[in-house]
Amino acid sequence: MKKLLYVFAGIALLLSAGSCKETPKEDTKVLTKDIAFTKEANGVLKKAKTDSIIATLELEIAEGDYETQTGLMYRKSMLPNRGMLFIFPNEQPRSFYMKNTEFGLDIIYLNAKNEVVSIQKNAQPLDQTSLPSEAPATYVLEVNAGLSDQWGLEAGDFLVWKKD
Repeated sequence: MKKLLYVFAGIALLLSAGSCKETPKEDTKVLTKDIAFTKEANGVLKKAKTDSIIATLELEIAEGDYETQTGLMYRKSMLPNRGMLFIFPNEQPRSFYMKNTEFGLDIIYLNAKNEVVSIQKNAQPLDQTSLPSEAPATYVLEVNAGLSDQWGLEAGDFLVWKKD
């Protein structure tokens, strides 16, 4: 009787092993689609000393928990005349990181008056290092890396923006 059980167990094992070879493997590739930019506001960066225009931007707004936590993650790039503006309910020290962000950014921290309080320049893609503000901020503007230097943006300059 024991021999018969062993024979059946062996046959079952062989059949299951053979069937695994015939079953095609599931495709484990994750299907992703590009996340499109959604223009929700217009913004103008201005020099504090002269009130002259530094740059004009199309802005996507990140407000609320999900949008704030996701930001520009999983996107491949952003046009140079675009940015993402994060809106927070209060002014306090802020810190961002580049987890799952695939291109470099300048992270511009602004106070409740929309004045630049600090800039984290050339934040590296996919880096999880904390990039804190140097002063309390209510808004954070992310633009392509290198633009803040190209524009000559500095603390005290300001952003004028309006939702569409």
